[in-house]
Amino acid sequence: MPTTLGYIGWPLLAGVLLALLLIERNPEWVGLPTQDVRLSQAPLSTRPNEGPVSYALAVDRAAPAVANLYTTKLVNKPDHPLIQDPMFRHFFGDNLPRQRRLESSLGSAVIMSKEGYLLTNNHVSAGADQVVVALKDGRETVARVIGSDPETDLAVLKIDLPNLPAITLGRSDDIRIGDVTLAIGNPFGVGQTVTMGIISATGRNQLGLNTYEDFIQTDAAINPGNSGGALVNAHGNLIGINTAIFSKSGGSQGIGFAIPVKLALEVMQAIIENGQVIRGWLGIEVQPLTPELAESFGLEGRPGVVVAGLYRGGPAQRAGLQPGDLILSIDGQPASDGRSAMNQVARAKPGQKLRIDVLRNGQPMKMTAEIGMRPPVSTNSNN
Repeated sequence: MPTTLGYIGWPLLAGVLLALLLIERNPEWVGLPTQDVRLSQAPLSTRPNEGPVSYALAVDRAAPAVANLYTTKLVNKPDHPLIQDPMFRHFFGDNLPRQRRLESSLGSAVIMSKEGYLLTNNHVSAGADQVVVALKDGRETVARVIGSDPETDLAVLKIDLPNLPAITLGRSDDIRIGDVTLAIGNPFGVGQTVTMGIISATGRNQLGLNTYEDFIQTDAAINPGNSGGALVNAHGNLIGINTAIFSKSGGSQGIGFAIPVKLALEVMQAIIENGQVIRGWLGIEVQPLTPELAESFGLEGRPGVVVAGLYRGGPAQRAGLQPGDLILSIDGQPASDGRSAMNQVARAKPGQKLRIDVLRNGQPMKMTAEIGMRPPVSTNSNN
């Protein structure tokens, strides 16, 4: 009898354990409720350690086209307090020689074409009496400033040297947050330096840095002297011109900004062709449609910008716009915010006519404005 139980018991125990395992795996077989939890498992990789180990090829492609800039200018030194003394002036007069000193600053530039056109920041070359360009291959020359655009902080330089290395252009419209970026420039004057990071954000604006802002944000280390240098992707193609950093200490804190290459090319071509960037202008000041204003207009959830002021005799006033008007759309494009609306106007050519949909005192109105030419920044800051 015990022998018979031994033969039966072990298979029976094994069967019970197997049944319990099957019920645990498939509770619906016996009418038990199931827990619908779907997990996503990464596929097995045949090469678990695969990954980028070097960006040397990208640097080899891009670095020769990034130059160091050394700018100099003569500035008047402050007068000695004694010179301002009336008694001293009584004896020596006002025709005293003024003391001057030489100031120098550092920056970077990108060689955009083999013809010798370079892009840099306006704040690097502005006011300089001389701009010296030092190439990676050791050659140096003096550059001519072809033109500048303070509203995007870009400037175009020209040098005359043979066999110039031109950078390969990327497509800033195709970049994605998380893409690897390399910043190449001349930080603190130590010489050409490469730093690596990722794209942290795109389309950054309302930073108060430029009039027209559409920055790429990166955490690749950008420091003083990097301004005007190249921001390239992992293949060594140019995607931006390094422009500014957000820093409380003056050094890199992982928040740097670059002008997208698409915008930089538009500005460069305009400067080469016209000596300046010609932008459309309406002559209005706008403010965003806040929730309080939207409620007063009865337009909760709808886009629009409010006309806060008008330039006397400007295109908007001639078209019939008035302070307090709510602009709903410009040429069929919703006026979602003031910056995008005014960028749309800036891209229009002077003389072009735009249809403007306005709400005034609750009544919709349609107007047509003929775009004018935007005055220089120093003359007027309206849009």
